[in-house]
Amino acid sequence: MFDHAYSNYMDHAYPADELMPLTCRGRVRGLEPSRGDVDDALGKFSLTLIDTLDTLVLLNKTTEFEEAVRRVLTDVRLDNDIVVSVFETNIRVLGGLLGGHSMAVMLKDAGHHMQWYQDELLHMAKDVGLRLLPAFNTSSGLPYPRVNLKHGIRGPESRTGTETDTCTACAGTIILEFAALSRFTGDPVFEVHARRALDFLWEKRQRNSNLVGTTINIHSGEWVRRDSGVGAGIDSYYEYLLKAYILLGDDLFLQRFNIHYASIMKYISQPPLLLDVHIHKPLLPARTWMDSLLAFFPGLQVLKGDIRPAIETHEMLYQVTKKHNFLPEAFTTDFRVHWAQHPLRPEFAESTYFLYKATKDPYYLEVGRTVLDNLNRFARVPCGFAAMKDVRTGSHEDRMDSFFLAEMFKYLFLLFAEEEDLTFNVEDYIFTTEAHLLPLSLSTAPHAPSPPTNTTVQAPSLPHLSAYVKSLWSEEELDDSNFDWTCPNTRLLFPDPAFPRNLRDPIRSAVDKSCPRPAIHREPGMGRPPLRAQDFMANNPDHLELLRRMGVSLIHLKDGRVQLVQHATQAVSAVAAEDGMRFMQEMMELSSQQQKEQLPPRAVQIVSHPFFGRVVLTSGPAQFGTDLSKSITGVRGFVTVAEPYSGCAELSNAAFVQGRIALLQRGQCMFAEKARHIMKAGAIGGIVIDDNEGSSSDTAPLFQMAGDGRNTDDVTLPLLFLFYKEGNILLEALKEYREVEVLLSDKARDRASIFKGKPLPGILLESRRDVQEEEEDCSTDQTSPVPAATLDQSHVRTVELDESAPHNEEVTPEEDVGPAIKRNPEPEEEPEVDKDSSRKSVEAMMADWREDLEAFQQMEDEL
Repeated sequence: MFDHAYSNYMDHAYPADELMPLTCRGRVRGLEPSRGDVDDALGKFSLTLIDTLDTLVLLNKTTEFEEAVRRVLTDVRLDNDIVVSVFETNIRVLGGLLGGHSMAVMLKDAGHHMQWYQDELLHMAKDVGLRLLPAFNTSSGLPYPRVNLKHGIRGPESRTGTETDTCTACAGTIILEFAALSRFTGDPVFEVHARRALDFLWEKRQRNSNLVGTTINIHSGEWVRRDSGVGAGIDSYYEYLLKAYILLGDDLFLQRFNIHYASIMKYISQPPLLLDVHIHKPLLPARTWMDSLLAFFPGLQVLKGDIRPAIETHEMLYQVTKKHNFLPEAFTTDFRVHWAQHPLRPEFAESTYFLYKATKDPYYLEVGRTVLDNLNRFARVPCGFAAMKDVRTGSHEDRMDSFFLAEMFKYLFLLFAEEEDLTFNVEDYIFTTEAHLLPLSLSTAPHAPSPPTNTTVQAPSLPHLSAYVKSLWSEEELDDSNFDWTCPNTRLLFPDPAFPRNLRDPIRSAVDKSCPRPAIHREPGMGRPPLRAQDFMANNPDHLELLRRMGVSLIHLKDGRVQLVQHATQAVSAVAAEDGMRFMQEMMELSSQQQKEQLPPRAVQIVSHPFFGRVVLTSGPAQFGTDLSKSITGVRGFVTVAEPYSGCAELSNAAFVQGRIALLQRGQCMFAEKARHIMKAGAIGGIVIDDNEGSSSDTAPLFQMAGDGRNTDDVTLPLLFLFYKEGNILLEALKEYREVEVLLSDKARDRASIFKGKPLPGILLESRRDVQEEEEDCSTDQTSPVPAATLDQSHVRTVELDESAPHNEEVTPEEDVGPAIKRNPEPEEEPEVDKDSSRKSVEAMMADWREDLEAFQQMEDEL
């Protein structure tokens, strides 16, 4: 697999920074359409080759390594007039050169290869370090997020240096590479700057919660984003505190990590979940989804020695991986897709390797095989491995990031490698966040600012790091009694061999229940209730009377749903009570069956001035009317508010609605009835807007609008549903601009096709889709792969069913949706409602959408 990826990069892309595996060519910055911040990793310095150097040695490809080093020395230029990410350049380029130098020295000392090597890669590494140093010229010591390789910062030609904010990980993931560079070269300036940045972040932590935010102002030190987690924006800051202790032997790093870790486990860890919180109110969740970058954390917990929560979180990640074939970029707390991309990230494989290393549990070999099989089945293409554009449909993106070669194959190879497969002892090295190998012998380098003392190793919280810590001192200084510990494994930690399985089984069940299968078997002899669930209509008086006789009552909720509750004691007879129980069971079974019939979310794209297609609103589909997935062009027209707004009577403004897309308010009648009224008025489409103030596709999953129990073949126009927040954006736009044109479609369209090639400002939305045959697993709901940076990847509403409480059961269907139900629903936090939302401008209403976009771009920056 490595040969396939590496050879295709060398054959089709080199000397470009990355391979584009679908078009079999190199990605050269400036020649390809800009991807925004993602391209900041590209500096026209053959990024993938540098990032892959030490992987070649680990895989015992010594000849290829020697040739690669010669190519780097001959072809790579580091003085390009180009603005790059300080974070990415540090971990990928500086780290890659230092890892390559470490391997070259190791091979040379072995006496068989690289005998000609005279520290050339180290000289290049110092050149890179000097080019990054100007970024640290701030009053706080935190680096600017970007630097010009040739002109530095803030000069007239630098085109950078005006930024005010950076992510915590961006500023806190410097110490390993900079300290290694200082100790390799004897020049302390690099380590001093990295330590200063870490010291400043530590001082700015929230003192009550001991947590750090996601984004910080590099000049004032004020937190710009106060949400805190272990994923995008923060992840490698924590990783580098612990690994800096391991590599440098300074117990100050360990003390800080332990304080942070205690807060993480107190506030963020909700096994098996890791959920962001607010640093000032750490008991208040900051989001309802997790991003894939947190998959590194179980591996870090192994280094810490905290095995149990590592097993639990890893198992949750594994089950999500099995459900969707890969970890989506972000997924909800009920394990459904939030952002559908997967750029072949290695963090899950990394944690799998560390858990196997610690426990020797063969279970993790099976996990690794799953990762391998999925890469080969779904990501392998003729010219390499392509990132997944949408894990649900199997569509690809023309992208193969350098970290795929730098990290993924290292961890997978080490997971399966026997001792004889390794040509050197990896225990003598530590992995950076980009999996580059730095020798632990650096701890004894003479220019270390803070030499370690014997007291450093007394901390019992890292017993398994004895091999690492031993290398920090000579044998004469050691008291061997301190090193009686060994790497933890399940047999020693958990005498019962079934213990790890007991940890994993409940998590597996919880994930499975989030995507339930329809019940197949019925108890023999079971009768049929007098009312079938599939026939039930919430507005039918006869049906309501039948429910009453069975002890089932119907309650209308504020959010538009109706709730079914059964009290067996209120049934007219014991037989009727049993009928009621069977009816409730049928409702749950019908809901499970509908899981496989869900329609994907649709797109409402505002195409008129000043939006020009840049604003896309997530909308829910209807089970009736025009199927937008079968329409090449979608339905395009100007919007107008129906009168009456409910759409539950013949429209009084039919003349104005004719030829337009009608806006309707949810409630008061069935969706199909609304559709028939606007169709009679001559509308070409309809958009139903939720009347539940504060609702949003960010916090609530979409549902599909069902018919009214009658034949709906007469409805021939498209009807879509918007939650309150998204609908208000449309209403405010209409109020401000009067004439607002939208495109209703199955996915966001690229603006070039909308406007027939006319040049317009803004980002071009990608819309190409490569659809793969749906898998048996219900994880592959056929949801349109709308770009996550533009359209929230919300699912159609599905419901987890609890099979308990047979005598007091409640079922909650959506109004007008038929049996989309919830049984014994647990209380959920009410979303925060913005009371002034109706008075906000369109720009203000889009603030949350921009924040999601920034969060997505922040995660792309991270790795």
